[in-house]
Amino acid sequence: MALVTFLSDFGDNDYYVPAVKAKMLSINPQLQIVDISHGITPFDLEHAAFVLRCTFREFPKGTVHLVAINTAGNASVGFIGIKLEDHIFIGPNNGVFSLLADYDPGIIVQFSDIHLKESTFPTRDILGPIAAKVASGAAIHDFGGPSSQFKKLMPRQAKATKEQIIGHVIRVDRYGNLITNIRKEVFEKLNPGKFSIQFGRETATHIQSGYDQVEDGEPYLFFNSMDLLEIGINHGHGGNLLGLKQDSVVYITFEG
Repeated sequence: MALVTFLSDFGDNDYYVPAVKAKMLSINPQLQIVDISHGITPFDLEHAAFVLRCTFREFPKGTVHLVAINTAGNASVGFIGIKLEDHIFIGPNNGVFSLLADYDPGIIVQFSDIHLKESTFPTRDILGPIAAKVASGAAIHDFGGPSSQFKKLMPRQAKATKEQIIGHVIRVDRYGNLITNIRKEVFEKLNPGKFSIQFGRETATHIQSGYDQVEDGEPYLFFNSMDLLEIGINHGHGGNLLGLKQDSVVYITFEG
């Protein structure tokens, strides 16, 4: 299956997305293109990586993922293809791919000059065509050579001791739910059975199993499908009502 996913910060109101798709389809009309999102906050690498990390494993192995975040401003860092968990990712070497997993990709290819050209729209003119060709059977090595110049970004990590976990809100979704970087496995390993969670002006001593475990307007906490602690208000905007936002601190204190 010639499958390409497409993630960008282009939005849906301009010609950018259909122009890239048209270029790819002109190379292979049988190509299947799946939009992950084009509503990524402009230039926000962490937002893009979060969405992609939460979704790419749901696609079949061998899928090609085209990632266009701040591509026009990244000619100096170059464009790369990587292989991670039998998925192929194509985009700028701006650090976004370093946030997809807790380890480096197995293959990193720097696209060579012969496959690049001057363009103010490199997603359409460079990355899209490469993605279409790779999805149609070409290898990423056909477009360049191995590279050790893989730009890495350092994601914010929760800090954990036997007494406390200190985490942060890493995403506020469109419903106002607050997704933190506190992982279920870390909590379960340290939890002695009694704990308190402080978030903003609120304190909780229980973790629910879903959104509907509390009354409307009440706060809830549970580990979501990504096994990350999520905080919100049932049928309310958790960010606004709790006074929390991205990077807000969340404390879990254990009582042994």
